Amino acid sequence: MPTTSFWLAEPHKPLPSVKLTASPDVAVVGGGITGCSCALTLAEAGLSVRLYDAREIAGGASGRNGGFALRGGAAPYPVLAEAIGRARTAELWRWTERAVEDLADVAGDSFRRTGSLRLAADEEEQVELAQEYEALRADGFAVEWAGELAPPLRGRYPGAIFHPSDGVVQPARLVRRLARRAAEAGVEIRERSRVGSAAETGAESVVVATDGYPSGLLGALEGLIVPTRGQVIATEPVAQKLFETPHYGRHGFDYWHQTLDGRIVAGGFRDVSLQDEFTADEVTTPVVQQALEEFVEALVGRRLRVDYRWAGIFGLVLDFLPVVGPVPDDDGLWVAGGYSGHGNVLGFACGRLVAEAILGRPDPLLDLFEPSRLVLA
Repeated sequence: MPTTSFWLAEPHKPLPSVKLTASPDVAVVGGGITGCSCALTLAEAGLSVRLYDAREIAGGASGRNGGFALRGGAAPYPVLAEAIGRARTAELWRWTERAVEDLADVAGDSFRRTGSLRLAADEEEQVELAQEYEALRADGFAVEWAGELAPPLRGRYPGAIFHPSDGVVQPARLVRRLARRAAEAGVEIRERSRVGSAAETGAESVVVATDGYPSGLLGALEGLIVPTRGQVIATEPVAQKLFETPHYGRHGFDYWHQTLDGRIVAGGFRDVSLQDEFTADEVTTPVVQQALEEFVEALVGRRLRVDYRWAGIFGLVLDFLPVVGPVPDDDGLWVAGGYSGHGNVLGFACGRLVAEAILGRPDPLLDLFEPSRLVLA
């Protein structure tokens, strides 16, 4: 099946043309949310930067996702607290909350603050959500319990928690906006330019920001951020506003929201063909697409025309923590990726995080994201 992203189909102006006259201080490989955020931060600090993308700005997962902007990460709050401790989990969540605020500041009309609903698909998940709700409240986070849901969710989901700080984003528009700001700050952007080796960039430092898309540049880390396919559909516009916020449930295997023009954007269901979705092959498949269409039909009560179908590749990490920092045994090479499907906010934040580390201002959170942990695991 062909893949046409609703987000990437939006018309946009060409980026300003910048040509560096010498080798850059830093080369950034990957023109998505991470790469553009990183390049902008470095350029605003006074470094010369060249950004490369094998396709075009936002052409990978940053323009091919579901459009959610959520605090936290892929692991539920209590699960993460058990793995890294309650205090560090709270620190990480507050950092992502600040990232949502900062993203909103630069995003303009590509971001809408809506809150989000995390839904329980059954009684077991309802118990898990109740535990998460209590843990978040105990640690001082704004969260609301939604025990009685409005139609068409009533009767289908026994409960949900509402995260008020979350939102939805037009991800391609956001990334293009960041790229424009980076170019205006002096970043040379080379689209349709694949990097075969770090050495060919001529830069002292190289940041690999391709998340789940294999780059061939990461040495011992190559393949340890597991390429994973996410598939999405966007339907014809629906006149009735059914979903005011982004929704996600069944442990993240279902997610959807409604755009301002009424389209239902729905993704997930990779568990209907799980092993096939661990791939870097950016195509849609009949089995997942059928599951998405049937899911939307059940939600809305009628079959909707599908106007857009697409797939994107995200990087899955088994501990659900990002991978940010120096690549082991390779001086000058850095990585930022591994967002496990939560790249819109984490990618934006981690792009700045790796830039700050290169600038000699490492954040204490980098200890959690240390790339060498993948090799030692």
